Amino acid sequence: MSIDAGQVKRLRDACGAGIMDCKMALTEAQGDVEEAVKILRKKGMASADKKSSRATNEGMVDYYIHPGAKVGVLIEVNCETDFVARNEDFRAFVHDVAMHIAAASPAWVSREDIPEEAKATEIEIYSAQARQSGKPDAVIEKIAEGKLNKWFSELVLLEQPFVKDPEKTVDDLRRALVGKIGENIEIRRFARFRVGDEVA
Repeated sequence: MSIDAGQVKRLRDACGAGIMDCKMALTEAQGDVEEAVKILRKKGMASADKKSSRATNEGMVDYYIHPGAKVGVLIEVNCETDFVARNEDFRAFVHDVAMHIAAASPAWVSREDIPEEAKATEIEIYSAQARQSGKPDAVIEKIAEGKLNKWFSELVLLEQPFVKDPEKTVDDLRRALVGKIGENIEIRRFARFRVGDEVA
């Protein structure tokens, strides 16, 4: 089937992929733009996974101060080259993530950053709650695991629904950008300040 320039433009506007990638995805999706977006996202995820082991020694530090100057965020995001560190899409991503942190107040970047004792405490609490509500032993572990995953999605930056588009997680955005620019990108660390908070 023939793919017209309007379809390609709509797809590019939706996901920022290259012209040839958009044409191939549209051909595979038989002209269905929404299906083509899914195809490109899957390819971007696969591409991101392949690049995840590559070293990220460049990047940038950015900040976001929420209007009213009561909440501020400082963030470091790394990439592979100085060229990408100056890329507009990369810089916009870093700033968006800083703004997201100000709004969503995550505690850790990834679940690997959470101390084991904190995870164990949560599992203990969820298991006890399930037991007290009369759930059978066979399902208690699954219930506790489900609640732990929900806890991760509330407090782990990469697993939080992105404030500007809750259909995607912060990690979905990161992986899509990796697929688009072709370099590994890693959110290294952040600090969130709110006026009146106790110093940890």
